[in-house]
Amino acid sequence: MNRLVTHGYLRSKEVIAAMRLVPRHLFVPEENKKYAYEDYPLPIGKNQTISAPHMVAMMCETIELKPGHKVLEIGTGTGYHACIVTAVIGEGTVYSVERFQGLTESARENLRKAGCGRVEIIVGDGSEGYLEEAPYDRIYVTAGAPAIPETLLELLSPDGKLLIPIGSRYTQELMLVEKSKGSLLKKNLGACVFVPLIGKYGWKE
Repeated sequence: MNRLVTHGYLRSKEVIAAMRLVPRHLFVPEENKKYAYEDYPLPIGKNQTISAPHMVAMMCETIELKPGHKVLEIGTGTGYHACIVTAVIGEGTVYSVERFQGLTESARENLRKAGCGRVEIIVGDGSEGYLEEAPYDRIYVTAGAPAIPETLLELLSPDGKLLIPIGSRYTQELMLVEKSKGSLLKKNLGACVFVPLIGKYGWKE
């Protein structure tokens, strides 16, 4: 944790407190629990991964989460990232879309064990977002897309922010998109590697 602060991944007291509060080992498969606090991604089944702590920290800091925010997460995984977010936004809510039923079930159990409420997990195509609770103050995507899905931009509030990896199936650039006075401001935050976003507005199987 101290290394993440020293290297600038963690900056705000709110995100630092959330990262200290949430036990990552509860979200890591049994066979990899001994690596739970190492700073690299770990396999979770279905060719998916739990992101490295530094990436979770950087994403949470970048989208500037605030108490009460309504957040859409694309790619639940084991539920770890969503749990960190809820610890920051307090009475806000995270809606998380996951395409694998099995991961959805295990994530709900992980969140329960961690005492992490206010996360609603939906089984579906994350590239289409989740229209029912739109608009969202923040949207972040934990899988790489070939382009920014217009459907996700449409789900953002007028001053919302979207964070998404864009590129090939294997390497991407982390893009921050901000709505501001009717315009879209885009910022490239650098290279990253995520699993591919599979779906209607992502990659095909």
